Amino acid sequence: MTEETPGFDEKPDVPSGATPDAAEPQAASGEGAAPAGDASENAGLVAQLDQARTALGERTADLQRLQAEYQNYRRRVERDRVAVKEIAVANLLSELLPVLDDIGRAQEHGELVGGFKSVADSLETVIAKMGLQQFGKEGEPFDPTIHEALMHSYAPDVTETTCVAILQPGYRIGERTIRPARVAVAEPQPGAQTVKPAESGSEGQDGSDAEDGAGTKESGGPDEG
Repeated sequence: MTEETPGFDEKPDVPSGATPDAAEPQAASGEGAAPAGDASENAGLVAQLDQARTALGERTADLQRLQAEYQNYRRRVERDRVAVKEIAVANLLSELLPVLDDIGRAQEHGELVGGFKSVADSLETVIAKMGLQQFGKEGEPFDPTIHEALMHSYAPDVTETTCVAILQPGYRIGERTIRPARVAVAEPQPGAQTVKPAESGSEGQDGSDAEDGAGTKESGGPDEG
């Protein structure tokens, strides 16, 4: 008897109805399926990354818009706060203007003396710190935006409408006018600039005519003699 070597004559298990040659393509196809799966997984990751970037851009734009709106809100609130403060100060100082007018009249008449003068000086210091400024001077051109004309006249020595007297000084806070300066104005004399040259010319002409007549008479005297 010959001994059979186990394993040499055995054949690999092959599915029923399949040949050994058909098993090799299946193994090859199984190995090629892995790269296809990786590509689809990478495409999915890229799509998720794009979505994340898009969402991040939208959130960043929203944050920038909210920040800009907040800055505009802060500036608007600060501007309104300053405006309200200026209005409150203007209203307060408007009530003090008659007192300042009385102090000014007392000073013009030499009655601002003693304790009254100390109180007046303290009041003027306080209102100056609050930003109140006085304006209006004699001789300055009339400006209807800051002047209120209460009296009107004509004067030969002015070339434009001029404030010739300050009846009540004006007051302002910054660019805000609390009260216009109440003034008396004078305008140039109607026809003053045209009548004078004409008169001087006529006078000169009359004088020359008179001189010519006198000269004629003087020169005619010896001829007659």
